[in-house]
Order: sequence, then C-alpha cells, then structure tokens
Amino acid sequence: MTGTVLSTRNLTKQYGSGSARFDALKGVSIDIAEGESVAIVGKSGSGKSTLMHILALLDTPSSGEVTVDGTDAAKLRGARLNTLRNRTFGFVFQQFFLTPNTSVLDNVMLPLKIARIGGRERKRLALEALETLELSDKARSKATDLSGGQKQRVVIARALVNNPRIIFADEPTGNLDTATGAVVEDLLFELNAKQGITLVIVTHDEELAARASRRIYLRDGRVVDAADVHAPAGTAVGA
Repeated sequence: MTGTVLSTRNLTKQYGSGSARFDALKGVSIDIAEGESVAIVGKSGSGKSTLMHILALLDTPSSGEVTVDGTDAAKLRGARLNTLRNRTFGFVFQQFFLTPNTSVLDNVMLPLKIARIGGRERKRLALEALETLELSDKARSKATDLSGGQKQRVVIARALVNNPRIIFADEPTGNLDTATGAVVEDLLFELNAKQGITLVIVTHDEELAARASRRIYLRDGRVVDAADVHAPAGTAVGA
C-alpha cells in the first residue's frame, strides 16, 4: 500500500430541516489506503451508504472534508469532477442498474462512452473485461436474459472496464443466493489481491465484512468500535 487514497475529516450529512431534520453522518473521520480492502459495516440507517456515496463523490457532505489522492473534493466541479469519478472509481451495487433491453457489451461499454473513448477501443476494452469475468460468450445477450449471478458479473466487468483504482461495492451480494454470492465475493477480493484495486464494501453482512483487511463500523452516523455496534439499541456509544 502506498499511502492514503481516500480521506474524510469531521464529515456530516443532514437531510431536511427543523423538526424533520435527520443527521445521517455525525463527524466521521476515516482514512483508506491505496490497495486496502475495507468493509463499512452497520445496520440499516447507520449511515454506511450515505458515507459511501460521499466517498464516491456521488453526493456532497453538509460539512467536513473529503479528499481523493490529496485533492479536496469540494474544489472539483463539473467536467473535472465527472472525469475523476469516471476514471478513478468503479461501482458495484446491489441493484444491478443494467439497461435491460441492450446487449451485455453495450452495458459494459457505457463508462467508456461517457469517457469519450472511440468505438473500436470501447469494444476491445469491454470484451477484455467480459473475458476476465468469463462472460465473453454473453456479449450479445440482453441483460434481461441473464441470471442474477451473471448480471452481477456484468456489473463487475463494467466497473473494471476503465481500469479503476477504487471499486465501491454496496451490498454486492444482497440479491444473490449464497453460492452465487460467494463467487461474486471471490471475484472482488481477487481483484483487490491480484490487481491492487482498492476495495470499499458497504454491508451489514458480517461474514462478507470479515473477508476485508479492515472493518469500519458505523452506528447512528458515527464511527464506533466492533463491540459498540452490537450493543443493544439505546446503549451509549463513543464516537
């Protein structure tokens, strides 16, 4: 590992105002090193998905600082923000977000199209990614014709196609059966181990989290230690 690639300081996120205000994050400070596999763990409503969306520059904090490779994310705007996000990050979500009636190849090529890569090169890189995931035979199939496990492998191929430094995976096995989920987990951790891609997984699944090199536990919008996150509701926890 070669230093910090993602960092937050005193991160807060509020939704609504007045009596309807909800504090999703309450002063979160974390560092993620290049090449790490990190699981952000917590129950529903703990703030884990909010934190991931802010780390991935898909949302902005109410206050606090996010840095990517030492660059203050608040200074990134428009095309510069989109370019960094497209070239640096890959995304694997529980909901597959595949365009159902287009081909698997077209789905995988989408980030390259956004990056304005030429058509021939787009196709080459997308087929290469599908080959890595052993899905090249499905390139012309429609996304609707695939099993859940195949769809998630297509999503991983799409996440890989731009050669990202960081993959964000939000409950990546949530819609899969146990056996298929284990295959997807193996793929993600293999990419981390063999290619050095930083892996940030958001999950409530302790078994999945245990495979990461480090776990960050959230409860009620704060980072807590492992003992606190399993304490009964209403128990006071430290920040």
